Formats: sequence, C-alpha cells, structure tokens
Amino acid sequence: MKPVRRKLRHALTLAEARLWAHIQAGKLGGRKFRRQHSVGRYVVDFYCPRERLAIELDGATHDAEDACSRDEARSAFLKGLGISVLRFENREVVENLEGVLVEICRNYRR
Repeated sequence: MKPVRRKLRHALTLAEARLWAHIQAGKLGGRKFRRQHSVGRYVVDFYCPRERLAIELDGATHDAEDACSRDEARSAFLKGLGISVLRFENREVVENLEGVLVEICRNYRR
C-alpha cells in the first residue's frame, strides 16, 4: 500500500490540497491528521487517529453507481472498526471551506 499512498500524496486534487492546508500539523483544534492513510485494504483521504475520524473527498467519479457501492462498502468497513466517516464533495471544499471545517470540528468527540 505504501507506493499507492505515496502516489496519491503527490497527486492531490485542488480540494484535497486546500483542505490539507487547513488541517495539517494540528491546525484544526489541535488534532493531527494523516493524509492518504491505510486502514485495512483501503486508503482514506485524511485520518485523525485521536478522533477515529476519516474524511473522504468525492469528485464526479463517485457519482457512478458502482463507485457509490464501493464507497458504501468502505464506509461500512471503517464504521465496523469504530471509525467515523465524513464525506464531502470536492466542490463543497472549494466553495465552502469554512463550512467544511466547522462540520469536521462538530464531529470531534471532545
């Protein structure tokens, strides 16, 4: 999985880069996030171990029926491990970054 994660880290979408700039190095409520983190056979876009919170950013390719079922399977797997999953569309991150950041903080366990 390491080569896959490395490739994904070097090919961030605009939305991933913008969100990463605001959540890296404890910038969002002191929580540390990892980028392109492996959990089992899956790689999540962002993961906060302290909160057991995965953040997935979805582009247009996630609208297809087969992609939706893969996303549901991934979310079910993660939830089975006690990991909460937040999903945002890339467009939402670009157009409403502040709202996305507020929603992420709202899902902290405190």
